[in-house]
Amino acid sequence: MPNSPPVAPSAFMPAAPDARATSPRKRPVAARIERAHDEPAYVLHAHPWKETSLILDVFSRHHGRVALVAKGAKRPTSQLRTVLLGFQPFAASWSGRGEVRTLTRAEWSGGVAPLAGLPLLCGFYFNELLVRLLAREDAHEALFDAYHAAVAQLGADPHGLAAGVEPMLRRFEISLLRELGYLPPLDRESQSDARVNVEAHYRVDPQLGVLPWRAEQDGGAVSVYGGAHLLAIESGDWSQPGAARAAKTLMRELLHYHLGTQPLRTRQLLIDLHQL
Repeated sequence: MPNSPPVAPSAFMPAAPDARATSPRKRPVAARIERAHDEPAYVLHAHPWKETSLILDVFSRHHGRVALVAKGAKRPTSQLRTVLLGFQPFAASWSGRGEVRTLTRAEWSGGVAPLAGLPLLCGFYFNELLVRLLAREDAHEALFDAYHAAVAQLGADPHGLAAGVEPMLRRFEISLLRELGYLPPLDRESQSDARVNVEAHYRVDPQLGVLPWRAEQDGGAVSVYGGAHLLAIESGDWSQPGAARAAKTLMRELLHYHLGTQPLRTRQLLIDLHQL
């Protein structure tokens, strides 16, 4: 019987059976075998397991993030070596019980040029966001489609990317936060449901949403956003003067709140390149 990938032991250890008990012990119910066939997917991260295999962190369209063991994928003759590549779409089939399933088939879907330079760094940033924020087996089809579109854009015009990288980064960040319920509608006040006024100023609370900014209460302790900028971010209108800068500040604050104190490694690299 093939070995299975290691699973962390439970912190809870059941008590020893009572010798005085007379009722028969119930047979534990076996976990149901999960199967998927030709599921659109990307590899977010991979690390070696044993001598010839890999443990994959895969982002799939209908199952979300799943952990898969790719047996024999490190062998020089394995066909999986040319399929299980970062930022390359593939169709995945798997089966198994528990947290780590077994990859049974993988077929390259094609269509994306290998990433390098700035596009590769942006792709790593997307992957790190997904790994840090997206729970396992929490499907978000719209988010998968946004990731697929972003990766395709990264590979389509790598030389002309620098001028348009910030809007692309913001679009993906907005899609991610919105899909996870971390970004409120930016065109409505959260408490009154009144439409945001282009002439007014607001603050965006990570828990309470869009709130009117009042200098006497909020002072300079919070970021202030013009109503016109919030409306532009909501509609994706990056031609509005100042909207891109406001979106960068807003995304940074919301991501920092939900990511906690551990910084993103790829974010710092992009900051060093003056892109993020």
